[in-house]
Amino acid sequence: MSTMKLAKRVALITGGSEGIGYATARLFLQEGARVVITGRSHRKGNRAINELNDLGDVIFLKGDVSKSSDAREIVKATIERYGHIDILFNNAGVYVEKLAEDTTEREWDRVIDTNLKGVFLMVKHAVPYMKRDGGGVIINNSSDAGLVGNRNCPAYCASKGGVTIMTKAMALDYASYNIRVNSVNPGTIDTPMLAYEAKSSGDSGEYLKRMDEEHPMGRVGRAEEVARAVLFLASDDSSFVTGAALSVDGGLTAQ
Repeated sequence: MSTMKLAKRVALITGGSEGIGYATARLFLQEGARVVITGRSHRKGNRAINELNDLGDVIFLKGDVSKSSDAREIVKATIERYGHIDILFNNAGVYVEKLAEDTTEREWDRVIDTNLKGVFLMVKHAVPYMKRDGGGVIINNSSDAGLVGNRNCPAYCASKGGVTIMTKAMALDYASYNIRVNSVNPGTIDTPMLAYEAKSSGDSGEYLKRMDEEHPMGRVGRAEEVARAVLFLASDDSSFVTGAALSVDGGLTAQ
C-alpha cells in the first residue's frame, strides 16, 4: 500500500532502465514522485518507460554519466522539464571480474569512469540546483565491495570504495545547504548484471549457488529490497541521516 512518501518530488535515477535502478523508479512512482531515468541504451530505456508509464510521470533520457557533457545535459533536461531536482540516485554502474594483472587499462578506466567519476559528475551538475532550491537528497549506489575487499575485482572495489568515502565527504560539504548525501551498499543482488556474470563464468548454476552461500541469510538479494532502502534514504523518514553507508547485504559484511 502506497504511503506517498515522495509526493510531488522529482527524482533523477541514473542507470534506471533495469535492475536496482528500475526497481527504484517503480517504487518511487508508486510513492508519488516524478521520475527521470537515464541509460546508454534507447531500447532498454524505451522498454522501461513503456512498463512504467501507467504508474505516473516518468521520462527516459539517454546518456553516459562518465561523460561530463552527458551528465550536464541530463541535469539540464531534468530542470527544463520539471524545474528542480529533489532526489538524485546515482545508480549507474559496471562490473569487471578480473585479477589486477588481467585487467586492461581500458577496463580499469571504464569501471572507474562510470562507477566513481560518474557519481562525481552527476553531483557536480545537480548540486547547484539543489543549493538554489534550498536542499535535496543524494543517494549513491556503492556496494559491499565499497566496505570490504572482494576477491577477483580490484577495479570494482576501488571504484566502490571511492564512492563510499566520497559520499561521506560530500555529506560534510553539503550538510549546511540542507542536502543529505548517503550511500546504499548492496551485497549480491539478482539483476541482469548478476545473470551476465553467472553466464560468463561458464557454469551459471554453480556460480549462483556460490553467491547464495556467501550471504549469511543463504540467498542473494532482490532489487526491490535495495529499492526500499533507497526510498528510506530519499524520504523524510531519514531526515537526520547523512554520511551513512547503509548495508543491504544479507549480513555479508557482518562476517
